[in-house]
Amino acid sequence: MSISRLIGLGLLLILPSLAFAQQTAFGSGQVDPDQPVEVESDELKVSETDGTAEFLGNVVIVQGEMRLAAPRVLVVYDEEGERIKRLEATGGVTLVSGEDAAEAQRADYDIDGGQVVMTGDVLLVQGKSTLESQRMVVDLNGGTAQMEGRVRTILNQKKD
Repeated sequence: MSISRLIGLGLLLILPSLAFAQQTAFGSGQVDPDQPVEVESDELKVSETDGTAEFLGNVVIVQGEMRLAAPRVLVVYDEEGERIKRLEATGGVTLVSGEDAAEAQRADYDIDGGQVVMTGDVLLVQGKSTLESQRMVVDLNGGTAQMEGRVRTILNQKKD
């Protein structure tokens, strides 16, 4: 077998792994945006002027099976001040959904769109496999995650 044919065969074996590194499953399924959002923190600052609430210190947010933790979370409400439009978590964020967990410097959660954008040193752990990138877009409705930027993947094939 020629060298070029071996390289081509090697690329065919590697490309499926690269595709997996770019898009992967995330969480255990759909998140209902109408489910209650429970928030705990050490401190709360509310601004009626711009329709926000800032939670500070050991912030933990739970919606259904999804859990988000961060030092600071800004909650932005709709114009009527009745529904949460989005959450902006900063300072080192952990997002857990089902068996999957992700960490990043920042996470922006669009409640109605069911999308979480995590940026800055993103680490996704799925069982024994890990993926790293600079940006990850999680579609909570579809249960998928798209990794962007330089993606590094460690796929552990060994079974216990």
